[in-house]
Amino acid sequence: MLTSISLRYLTHLMLLGILTVILVSACNTTTDTSITSRKHPVENCRTVQHVMGSTCIPRNPQRVVTLRVDTLINSLALDVRPIASAYTPGFPIPKYLQGKMDRIENVGSLDAPDIEKILRLKPDLIVSNSGLKGIYQQLSYIAPTVVLNIPYPPPSWKKQLEELAQILGKQDVSQQLMDEYWQRVEKLKQTLGNSRKTIKVSIANTSSEYGIWSYGEKHFSGSVLKDIGLQRPKSQRGDFFYIENMSKEKISDIDGDILFFVSWEREDDKKTLEKLKQSPLWGQLKVFQRNQVCFVGAHWHNADIFAINAILDDLFKCLVNGTNAVA
Repeated sequence: MLTSISLRYLTHLMLLGILTVILVSACNTTTDTSITSRKHPVENCRTVQHVMGSTCIPRNPQRVVTLRVDTLINSLALDVRPIASAYTPGFPIPKYLQGKMDRIENVGSLDAPDIEKILRLKPDLIVSNSGLKGIYQQLSYIAPTVVLNIPYPPPSWKKQLEELAQILGKQDVSQQLMDEYWQRVEKLKQTLGNSRKTIKVSIANTSSEYGIWSYGEKHFSGSVLKDIGLQRPKSQRGDFFYIENMSKEKISDIDGDILFFVSWEREDDKKTLEKLKQSPLWGQLKVFQRNQVCFVGAHWHNADIFAINAILDDLFKCLVNGTNAVA
């Protein structure tokens, strides 16, 4: 069954943990900082609507602070380099992001960003999220603040990119990114031909905390498969994000014509995967017996446009070229 509380926490943990090895250590977290006077009104601003109302933001912000890592990464893709971001420790930086996020400061965690440090950085725009509505007033005293509506399960990766592009005034860049995405999807569809209408593609994961995971059609990776027209095993069809804590006895639910098995690249998770692979139940998977398991990286869990393109890379490698180890 779906366990929304732990899933919501783990989704945030994954998306926000990728900055651990590149960000400066956080100062002591503070959420009750007394900020009593607003900054001077922003000149030459434009008004944007968001879940907390409307805010007039700079037309060309230079010192942006983001409070979600997926927001940070999409900002980079939209040609806006934030000066700082929130994060949650515990995960190494995924390979697909290495070298993209240098010199971006840490302002604390998702649940408790460091208000004082954000103030000292003198941002001209803060991009927050609906999980931090309680400190919106404090943030808006520091700089114009926009709050993205990201509940659980989160919006589609396309909607997240589009909303951020509207806020940053980068709709043209966003459209270019989407055009390139659909061109790549069309190329893969043509390469696969009619086989995409019959091949059943499974996506699963395992972690030391939450056992075996199965990804649904509503997940970011699932939506990419749907755009291509690839089929899913019966257990992964339907409008759900993912299922966690599957028992080993139900491991057959992740079987398919090909299995993309996700690694979060932590040492504990690598050990958990190795233990699973030694289980007799793993050996009973038909996809394993046919050598059709493709081990992939943490990008299969993420919502940013770099992750989506990395997923397409893996699909080309595994479905077209027959390469199994692409993580």
